Amino acid sequence: LHVRHAAAAIEAGLCKTVLITHAESGKSMIGKLPRSTPPDSLNGQFESPFGVYGPPSMFPIPVLRYMKTHGITHEQIAMVAVVQREWAAKNPRAMMKAPITVADVLNSKMIAYPFRILQCCLVTDGGGALILTSADRARDFPNKPVYILGTGESVETPMVSQMETFDSSRAFRTAGPLAFREAGIAHKDVDHLMIYDAFAHLPLYGLGDLGFMPHEETGKFIADGNTRPGGKLPLNTNGGGLSYMHSGMYGMYALQESVRQMRGIAPAQVPGAKISVCHGVGGMFAASGTIIFTNEK
Repeated sequence: LHVRHAAAAIEAGLCKTVLITHAESGKSMIGKLPRSTPPDSLNGQFESPFGVYGPPSMFPIPVLRYMKTHGITHEQIAMVAVVQREWAAKNPRAMMKAPITVADVLNSKMIAYPFRILQCCLVTDGGGALILTSADRARDFPNKPVYILGTGESVETPMVSQMETFDSSRAFRTAGPLAFREAGIAHKDVDHLMIYDAFAHLPLYGLGDLGFMPHEETGKFIADGNTRPGGKLPLNTNGGGLSYMHSGMYGMYALQESVRQMRGIAPAQVPGAKISVCHGVGGMFAASGTIIFTNEK
C-alpha cells in the first residue's frame, strides 16, 4: 500500500523521491511490547473471548471452508511449503534451506488445525527499504530502474470472522484486478509472481482471487510443479515467509524480491522475466495490495 501511495504522490507532483522502510524484531522482540488485544476492540469483544488469538489461530479459520468448497486436499496445501523450500535452497540468505517432503509437512508439529508448523511462516528479525522516484529521474541512476506498471489496494474487514466468504478474499479480488487493469496486461504476460505467504494457503487464495485460474485448480497447479524452479509461473522465488524469513510483516521482502527479479540480480533468477506481480495481505485477509513491476520502459 505504501508503494501505491508513494507512486500516486510522485505522479501528483507532491514530492520527487520517497523512501519506504520497514524493520521489525519479530524474533528477538527487542523494543517490542507484548502482543495484546484491547478488550474494547472489535477483536477483543467478538473473537478473542472464544480463543481466536494471533495469526496461527486466525489465518487458518477460513481454510477448511476453502478446501471443502474447492476440493483442495491437505497434500496439495503441503506442496506449497515443499516447493517454496526448493526456492529457498537457492537463496543464501534463506533461514530454512533443507529439502522437505509432503510427508515431512503433514507429520510436523500441529499448530492450529489443519496447519502444521511447516505450513506456518517463520519468526525472524529483519528489515528492508525501497526508494521510489519518477521514471525520468531514474534513467540517470547507476542501477537499472524497475518501473511500476499498475497498483491496486483494498480493505475488507478487521476481523477474520467477518470475511464476506471464507472460500475467497474480497480484498484480494478487488486489489488484484485493479492493478491488472491499470497495467494493461493479461495473466499470460506475467513471468514472476510473489504472493505473501504468511501461511501455506495464501498462495492458493492469491492464484484464484487474482484471476490466474479457478480456485478448484490452484492446489493441483502447485502440486504439478508449475510454480517450482523451472515451472511456467515461478512463485515466491526467495523462499517466501515459509522458508526465507518473516519478521511479522512480510510485504517489504516480497516487494524486494520482485525488484531483484526485474533487475536480474535475484539469487534464484528467473531467466528473461519482464513482468512481476507482487501481492500482499494485511491482517487476517483484512487488506490487500498489488503492485505490478516491469524492467522495460
